[in-house]
Amino acid sequence: MTVEKNDRKKSIIKDLLVEIGEDPQREGLLTTPDRVARMYDFLTKGYKQDVEEVMNNAVFEEKYSEMVIVKDIDFFSLCEHHMVPFFGKCHIAYIPNGRIIGLSKMPRIVEVFARRLQVQERLTQQIADTLYQHIKPLGVAVVMEAQHLCMIMRGVEKLNSVAVTSAMLGAFRNDQKTRAEFLTLIGHKA
Repeated sequence: MTVEKNDRKKSIIKDLLVEIGEDPQREGLLTTPDRVARMYDFLTKGYKQDVEEVMNNAVFEEKYSEMVIVKDIDFFSLCEHHMVPFFGKCHIAYIPNGRIIGLSKMPRIVEVFARRLQVQERLTQQIADTLYQHIKPLGVAVVMEAQHLCMIMRGVEKLNSVAVTSAMLGAFRNDQKTRAEFLTLIGHKA
């Protein structure tokens, strides 16, 4: 990032501190604008990442044709409506059609899209669509479970609420047995 962009972010954060009634010259806040600017750079790094580069040619020819699942992938994102975090677990499955992807690439794909301003519904679909387009499987399923601080800390203030979204493509959409097997394996009732 250029020094100019970083200085602009720090200035905006300093102005925000003033607007909420704080003194940015107070000892505890002197370096807050810099820390917050760096934090937002990290939390939104997905805008600067390319899925192709993240996948790094990790798609391989393989005759395996049973369901592949990576579950309980931790993720953190920022709600685009309030810019506060939502976080939880992502579960991904696909059924290969002659091609597999390196297992570590699935959490990396989640990270690319989660590190942007998001809504959980779009995030879920982006992950599913990316895998479906790149490995051309018989089907892809993604389920995301998340707690949203915009519902916990403000608004309705419901501490134990969990939002669940899913995207089912190919065999997972068209075949109830396949979808039920996936949901059972990740611990959800079909």
